[in-house]
Amino acid sequence: MQISAAEFKAKCLRIMDRVNMYHEEVVITKHGKPVAKLIPYSSKPGHTIFGYMKDTVTIHDDITKPIPETWDAEK
Repeated sequence: MQISAAEFKAKCLRIMDRVNMYHEEVVITKHGKPVAKLIPYSSKPGHTIFGYMKDTVTIHDDITKPIPETWDAEK
């Protein structure tokens, strides 16, 4: 659903009730351009990628100590 800012201002409580009841999103426009989105509140945490690979990497040695061999870039 898309609605102008002026119409949203006049009907905001009814629109918020509709978003809550039907779980639909409302895009609010100003001069025909989208400026905000009203979405239903969810108490469930959203899907996130942070921590997805936690505990999948194993470090076998000290990663900060210098390596013994000389690389071509160091010559």
